[in-house]
Amino acid sequence: MSNEPRDELEGTEAPFVSHLIELRDRLIRALIAVGIAFGVLALWPGPSGLYDLLAAPLVRNLPQGATMIATNVISPFLVPLKITLMAAFLLALPVVLYQVWAFVAPGLYSHEKKLVLPLVVSSTVLFFSGVAFCYFFVFGQVFKFIQQFAPKSITAAPDIEAYLGFVLTMFIAFGAAFEVPVVVVVLARMGVVSVEKLREWRGYFIVIAFVIAAVITPPDVVSQLALAIPMVLLYELGILAAGLFIKHTQAPPDNGA
Repeated sequence: MSNEPRDELEGTEAPFVSHLIELRDRLIRALIAVGIAFGVLALWPGPSGLYDLLAAPLVRNLPQGATMIATNVISPFLVPLKITLMAAFLLALPVVLYQVWAFVAPGLYSHEKKLVLPLVVSSTVLFFSGVAFCYFFVFGQVFKFIQQFAPKSITAAPDIEAYLGFVLTMFIAFGAAFEVPVVVVVLARMGVVSVEKLREWRGYFIVIAFVIAAVITPPDVVSQLALAIPMVLLYELGILAAGLFIKHTQAPPDNGA
């Protein structure tokens, strides 16, 4: 009789068609969640209200009497609709991520589940934190800084479609930057790099963070520092979290003979 330990996933394989059916069901549930969120937001505060909320940091810093403009005929309708869809996806993101987790969980070992679920939750929280930090702090400082340097002979009237593109770029940049601890933990847990090496590479990461901030953000010191400094701090947080994850999520020891 063999004394080799039994694989806990042995016998749990499902036919390929079953996987496709489950994937379809999970996608439908995720889309339903986004659709419900879109319907709620369309009723209140409405697409126009959402755009006004998104544009508030810029409008507050425009010269008195200045407003945003639409250079495209359908922009006043299409842009608020895009924002409502984006907000609906963010609102339904926990449900979407849960569907992803539920689909992949049966194929994971117990020690992998202990790693994945906290990472899914933490990555969601960190992404939202990055977006909130960008909206509530960075936008106000950046727009104030830009208006201070604008010539008096120029009347600021930003295009709503261009503003949407700028906002989405900044949200993605800050949301992704706040995922640094998750990336660090995954790399360390997978054995790609050790925690000791991560500490040794601290200086290199600081340089990389400032280079990324200079490339992604507008050419002003405020937004560059607002992106680079949190990235550096989150890198340190990632190193600490990596040590804890590796300690508490190691695979169970092999007790086989």
